[in-house]
Amino acid sequence: MLRIKTKYLYVLVCFIALNKLFSQEVVTDIALSKKLDETSGLEMVNNTLITINDSGNKPVLFYLDKKGNILNERKLDCCKNNDWESLAADKNHIYIADFGNNYDTRKNLSIIKIPIQKSSNENVEVINFSYPEQIKFNTIYRSSQYDAEALISINDNLIIFTKNKLKKITEIYSLPKNGGNYQAKKIGSIDTKSIVTGADFDKKTSTLALTSTILFDDYYIQIINDFNFNNQNHKIDTYKIPIGKTQVESIKIIDPTTFWITSEDESSSSSARLMKVKL
Repeated sequence: MLRIKTKYLYVLVCFIALNKLFSQEVVTDIALSKKLDETSGLEMVNNTLITINDSGNKPVLFYLDKKGNILNERKLDCCKNNDWESLAADKNHIYIADFGNNYDTRKNLSIIKIPIQKSSNENVEVINFSYPEQIKFNTIYRSSQYDAEALISINDNLIIFTKNKLKKITEIYSLPKNGGNYQAKKIGSIDTKSIVTGADFDKKTSTLALTSTILFDDYYIQIINDFNFNNQNHKIDTYKIPIGKTQVESIKIIDPTTFWITSEDESSSSSARLMKVKL
C-alpha cells in the first residue's frame, strides 16, 4: 500500500509542477491494422500519413490514408530495424530514426535517409551518431538518459529530443542531414517534467508539439508556442490525452490546435489507434 501511495504522490507532484494542465477532445479514433500494433512514428508526405513499427519488426514504412487504411508498404532491404522510433521529412527525403535505446546500451545509433519517392535503386544514406556526453553504456530502464523517440527536421538539421527517464527532461541534440559518422551536438534542454515520446514542429507558426508521459499510465500533449533554440525558459501548456492507459509515441501537427497521434496496441486496448485530437 505504501508503494502505491508513493507512486500516486509522485504523479501528483509532477502534475502540479507542469505549467498548466488542460483537457482535450478526441474527434477521430480509428483502429489500425494488426500490422501496426507497435506504431512508433508519424509523418505526413503529399497528404498521406506514414508510420513505422519499433524494435523487432520488419524495416517497413506504412503509408496510410486518413481513415487509417494501409495504402502501401515500402520495405527497405538496405537496413535493419534495430529500434525505429520516429520519422521526419523535408521536401526531398524521409528520415527514419533508429535510435531507441531503452537501457543506454547501444553503440549503433543512426538515422536512415531515403528519398521521398521510392525508386528501383533506393539511394540510402545512413547518419551514424553518438552522444558525446555519454560515458556509461548500461543502466536500468527507468534511469536511462540516452534513449530517444522524437525527431524533427528544421532547415539543414535534424533535431533529436531525448527520452531522459532519469531526470524527466528532454535534451535537444542536432545532427547534419548528410550520411556519415557524427557526435550529436547538444543545443539545449526543456524541463518537461515528463518523458518525451514524440515530437513535431510547425515552421509556419513556430509551434513545437511533444507527447510525453510520467509513469507510462497517462500520456500528454505539450505545446510550446514561438519555440526557438535560444530561449531556455519555455512556457509549456500541457494537455492530458483522454484515452486511458495506452502508449502514445508519435504526433503530427495539423494546425496549432489539432493533431494526429498514434498509440500502440496495449493489453488495455483492442488495437493500435490513429487519433485526431483537438485542444
